[in-house]
Amino acid sequence: MSLSMDTVMISVIFGTLAAIIYSLRVLVLMERRIARIEIHIENLTSKILSYEVKIEKEEEELEKKILKKAPKRKKK
Repeated sequence: MSLSMDTVMISVIFGTLAAIIYSLRVLVLMERRIARIEIHIENLTSKILSYEVKIEKEEEELEKKILKKAPKRKKK
């Protein structure tokens, strides 16, 4: 009777270890996916930042052109 109880205990321990190892494997895979997502987000934000800088430069140029074309007010 004790031999079968020992095998049950050992099989439970091995099953628990296998579950822990599998969950660690899944955790590592998820971490890699999240890291790739973060890299993609960083690339997108850098592209957006470059577009915003271009837009700001164009706005400044347009403001300068508008101010040059606007009639000057005379002081009284």
